[in-house]
Amino acid sequence: MNFNRPIEPERLAEPGQNQDVTPRGQTRRGGRLAGFSLILISGALLAAGAWRQYAEHRQVLATAEQQRDFVPQVRVAAVEPADQVEVVELPATTSAFASANIFARASGYIAIRAVDIGDHVKAGQLLAEINAPELDHQIAQAEATLAQLNWSYQQAQANRELAKVTWDRDRPLVDKGWVTAQQGTIDEQTLKAQEAAVSVAQANITAEQAQLQVLRQQKLYQRVVAPFDGVITQRNVDVGSLVQADATSGTFMFTLQQGSVIRTQVFVPQDAAFNLRPGIAAIVHVPEIPDRTFPGTVTRIADALQPGSRTLLTEVDIPNPDAALTSGIYCTVELRIPRRTPSFQISADAVIFNAKGMQVAVVANGIVHFRTIHVLRDLGRQLEVDSGVERGDQIILNPSVDLADGAKVQIRTTSAAS
Repeated sequence: MNFNRPIEPERLAEPGQNQDVTPRGQTRRGGRLAGFSLILISGALLAAGAWRQYAEHRQVLATAEQQRDFVPQVRVAAVEPADQVEVVELPATTSAFASANIFARASGYIAIRAVDIGDHVKAGQLLAEINAPELDHQIAQAEATLAQLNWSYQQAQANRELAKVTWDRDRPLVDKGWVTAQQGTIDEQTLKAQEAAVSVAQANITAEQAQLQVLRQQKLYQRVVAPFDGVITQRNVDVGSLVQADATSGTFMFTLQQGSVIRTQVFVPQDAAFNLRPGIAAIVHVPEIPDRTFPGTVTRIADALQPGSRTLLTEVDIPNPDAALTSGIYCTVELRIPRRTPSFQISADAVIFNAKGMQVAVVANGIVHFRTIHVLRDLGRQLEVDSGVERGDQIILNPSVDLADGAKVQIRTTSAAS
């Protein structure tokens, strides 16, 4: 509104025209009031905007100061030393402590089969009897031959005695010249020949006695007996079966296994093999017998690792007095191996993966310190480490992404966490 415009003189209404009821002065005052009101409103709006901006700026400054002074609370867990015994669980298969495949040592027919599959036998118990009549005939023939050789031996001894008597009688006569020297030589050599004949007869008797002993031993082999206490796990003959006694192709008759002690063969990995020694305790678990464990002991260890798998062959003996275990069972063997070097257990939730490798955040006097760790074994929810932490260190669980080395933190207590 222009307040400097000159005021025009009022014009009187011409006759016949209606005059304005509102005075001109009042119109000007109303316009001024409206303009002034608009100015006030604009000023108020500008002031309100400025105040809002100022309040927002103050709020930003307060938030920044609060974030700068804010100390986050964290959950921590103490580092605990690992057990002095390392538990290694490995798959294995049970086997009998002793197992023997019994072959026929005498040729003939099975006359008696005294056992079958699953029978428990004692050492010396009859398993089968072989009928071999020709063997009896061979024994009778060998006995007759031995008797004949004995008579021949006696005859050779008699001839030797006669030659000796003759030579003893003729020797002084030869010396005196009453008997020719030729006769003396004949008598002397005859004695030596008869002594040799006695030696031959004695050797023949010894040979025949040995042959007779072989036949009699084969006669004993007609009775097949158990070499030790055990259970029959395989039978391949029946009554009337023909069996052959041969060193390379003899008839396979039975399999006998001793089950009072069960052994397992375990291949222990290289990282645990160096601390393994005979006498270390072991526990066998069978999936089909979940409510029972079978204690055992490491008894034999191979001196070399398998080059292909880098494992050490180990045998574990398990007492089995009630025959709960049999050979050929799949099982797991838990070995309790003493540790050579100390290690620590930490929670897997505390591990930080970054460019420096695997680290954990340790809280000391309210300050965060990042430490690089070396993991020995991954146990799932727990890790075994041998460096980077010490016993009693407070490590942060589930650290935030923006957690920095040297930052201040507060340890959340149990009551605060609840």
